[in-house]
Amino acid sequence: MNRYEELVEMALEARKLAYAPYSKFKVGAALLGKNGVVYKGCNIENASYPATNCAERTAFFSAVSEGQKEFEAIAIVGGSEKVKDIEFCAPCGVCRQVMREFCNPEKFEIILARSKTDYKVFTLAELLPMSFGPDNLR
Repeated sequence: MNRYEELVEMALEARKLAYAPYSKFKVGAALLGKNGVVYKGCNIENASYPATNCAERTAFFSAVSEGQKEFEAIAIVGGSEKVKDIEFCAPCGVCRQVMREFCNPEKFEIILARSKTDYKVFTLAELLPMSFGPDNLR
């Protein structure tokens, strides 16, 4: 099993823990830190929709809360729990911006997967062109 497949498998595990009673759209993420540790996250909905947190941000916030601020890749899986086969689930704009805060856009890999063997790999720069980040404030 290659690195991408391992991350996708962990994201699929994280998806099982998603709390999505309103949308029924469950997302899991597995974030690989440069320290070799994988931080998992799932989406957590709230009756007050703005208080909902995406799987990607859950993984990033968990990692940062443990002192990790450098990352290599993230695998993301998601879709309606009502559908047998999940489709590719790209990160929302807010999650892409959080990734930009901590990741090199040219090197950070985003793996969008439907299964352990059916995935696509993008760089953050491909999914967030002409981004605004920490360097813009120096």
